[in-house]
Order: sequence, then C-alpha cells, then structure tokens
Amino acid sequence: MRQGLSIMNAPSETVIAFSCAAGEATLDETGNNRNGIFTENLLKYIAVPNKDIEEVLKRVSRDVKLQTGGFQKPYRTSSLTEDVFLVTNHSEGQTLFFVNSLIFALLESVKGLIQGAYQPSHSTISAAAVSKTPITTSQISTESQIKQNEIQTGKNQYKQFGITVAGGNGEGQKLNQLYCPTGMFIDNDKSIYIADSYNHRIVKWKLNSNTGQIIAGGNGKGNQNNQLNWPTNIIFDKQNNSFIISDQRNNRVIRYFDQNQTNQQIIISNIGCWDLTIDKNGFVYVSDCWNHEVRRWKQGDDEGELVAGGNGKGNHLNQLNFPTFIFIDEDYSLYISDRENHRVMKWEKDAKEGIIVAGGNGRGRSLKQLWSPEGVIVDHLGQIYVADLMNHRVMRWCEGDKEGEIVVGRNGQGNQSNQLNYSYGLSFDDKENLYVVDCGNHRIQKHEKL
Repeated sequence: MRQGLSIMNAPSETVIAFSCAAGEATLDETGNNRNGIFTENLLKYIAVPNKDIEEVLKRVSRDVKLQTGGFQKPYRTSSLTEDVFLVTNHSEGQTLFFVNSLIFALLESVKGLIQGAYQPSHSTISAAAVSKTPITTSQISTESQIKQNEIQTGKNQYKQFGITVAGGNGEGQKLNQLYCPTGMFIDNDKSIYIADSYNHRIVKWKLNSNTGQIIAGGNGKGNQNNQLNWPTNIIFDKQNNSFIISDQRNNRVIRYFDQNQTNQQIIISNIGCWDLTIDKNGFVYVSDCWNHEVRRWKQGDDEGELVAGGNGKGNHLNQLNFPTFIFIDEDYSLYISDRENHRVMKWEKDAKEGIIVAGGNGRGRSLKQLWSPEGVIVDHLGQIYVADLMNHRVMRWCEGDKEGEIVVGRNGQGNQSNQLNYSYGLSFDDKENLYVVDCGNHRIQKHEKL
C-alpha cells in the first residue's frame, strides 16, 4: 500500500476510503496492512447507527489524539468542526465526505449515519471513485483475514462515562463504602460480589442497591475462621453451590457454603494466591504470585497440577513474573496477567510455554504497551480485555495484534465518571456491559454497551 493508506475491515456491505497527507497521520509503519488509527476509530463510530457526521468526525479526531498522546492528529484539526459538506458529484450509491485533507467514502448502506449533514454552497471536490461491487471471498486470501473481519464488525463499543454501581462514597468501612477493592464477579441477578480488600471482607451489592451486605470477613484483619486478610477475588462454584475466596495475605483459599460464615473450609494453604477462576468441569485455577506459577486444583488434591510458569521468575515464554488475574476459556486456554513483565500470556491446554497476546514491549503508555496489567477477561470473539493498572485504562487486544485499543479510561487518572484511578478487576454481565473495579476511587464502574 502507499503511504497513508491501509487495507481496512469494514462493517458488512460497507466500503470506506480514507486519505490524508502522506505520512502525516495514517502511515502504517508496521508494513503488515493493519488499519491506520484514523480508520480504526472511524470504523468504531460508524458502526453505531444514526449518528451525525460532524459528531462522528469530532469523536474520531478526539480519540486519535488521546490514543496517541497528541502525536497523531488531523492535517488541520479545525477541519473536523467546520467545512464539512457532502460531495455531490458522485456515482449513484455512494456518499462522499470531504474534510479538507480527509476524505471519507461510504456506501449507501450507511447513509443513516449522516442525516442532517448539510449540502455544500461552494464547488465540490473530486475524489477517487469507490466501487459499489461487493467484496468477494476471492479478495480475502486467508482464514485469518476473514476472522479479523468478523472481529472488526462484531466489536462492542462502550459508553465512556461509567455508572457507579457500588461504592463511590469515598474510602471507608460503612456499608455504602469500599476501600481499595480488587476483584469481583457478577451473578445472574446482576448482584456484584466484591473483594473489598482493605476492609478485609467480601460484600454483595444487589442491583440498584445503595449499600452492600457483608457475606465474608468484616471482623477486622486476621486469620481466624471469621476473618480475612486482604482478599483479592471471589468466584462461585455452581457444582458445589459455594463461594471460593482468595485470602491473599493469609496465603490460603477458602470455600464458603453459605453466606453466614458458619460453614467454612480451607481448601488450599501456603500459597501466594492472587486470583481464582473455575472451568466447566469445576476445576479451580489459582495464580501464585510468589512462586510465579498457576496451578489447577481438583477436589481432594493436595498439591495441585502446574499448568503455567513454575520455572522461576523471569520473562521467557515458559516463565512468569508475579502473575495476578487469570481467565480460562471454553478450550481450557489460560490467560494470565503477567504483571511485572507487563504482558498478558496465553497458555493453551498442556502447553509447556505461553504466547504473548497483549503487551510484552516493556512498561509504558503506548498502544503497544501495558503497565502492570491486572484484570483480564475474554469475550465471545476471543478479544482480550485488560485492566492496565498504572495507565488507568482498560485495553482490548486481539491475538496476533501488535497493539491494542483503549476501551474505557481515555482521559487519564481521575475521579470523574469518564476516568479511572488504578483499574483492577473486570467482568461482563449477561448483556455484555463492562464492569471495572476502580480501586483508587473505591467504586465499581459499569460501562454500558452501545
């Protein structure tokens, strides 16, 4: 491709042409035909129907500038707020927009996006014609390209302004407060179970509730049966109808069979447990941050089976360095936030080493980097969502990509509803809304799917 242009995966029945001053904005230096950042952001917003074109272009400009720290921006920023007009000398079935050096061409199928855009009162600008001929399978040379197209068109987008669904009343131990929460899970009733770490308790917040209910701990820091010491996460075991808690600083994993703390069982001891997950067979996986490994535990196991790491602290593909949050998919592939290596690793079932699926380029703020990743979850398309702790944002990566994209948290560290302050655990509800543990703001934020 020429400078400034790159192949793009457009939504179904849509073709988009994008151009700018060569080398100024969309130059793709990777040489692997990935979308330029302008095109990626344009595709993100045109997937939402009935949006005004001026608003779309403003958002594209804003997001590109934020994602690149101001290093990439339109040839003339003001062009996104003025001189926006329809090009009228185009062939039937095409709608073209001209914004100074930026040219967007969309087929008739996305005309609904630009209702209200005004007609030009001055001469029109010619542009290269965009073929109305549908893209055929012969133009897609590999299965990976097809998959990427499916992912591109199926990507969820989220409101940037989150809704506080738990906490948000400052740090404290009252029932309407949290104190540095870390992990959570959401049940089918949309109740949120939260590891309220610095309060040494697990609390349950029902849907639309203003206060939480203590279901474990809450009796001060300690190692007695009714105490916890900096719990980091909680999961639910459907097969045994019980909760399992990572009691991190007591170096133990506890099972509760009810919410009255009267029937407690220590199922794993002497482990630097950080996170827990459970597969469809009921096997429990625990990340051991001190031994830099993840083990799988079947009921009755004394040792657990090593499934990732276990080769000492390091940054080789068979090593981990302080693993924290983990996720298991339907194929038993394990995703691990390898925090001190600033990367997310994927270990397939029975693998002897992992592959890097996010980060791995040292700590930093660029789209190719993570800085102390924490929460990790994977959606139905295999897209990986990562809580980028020190960058106060949530990133999304597709396996094989060289860089990720910011999903929420584009406005830096802060306490506004469109900001995060040390992002930890992540979760989806059954409507695919995204929940983020906003640790430094002592709250849980819900970002609704658009």
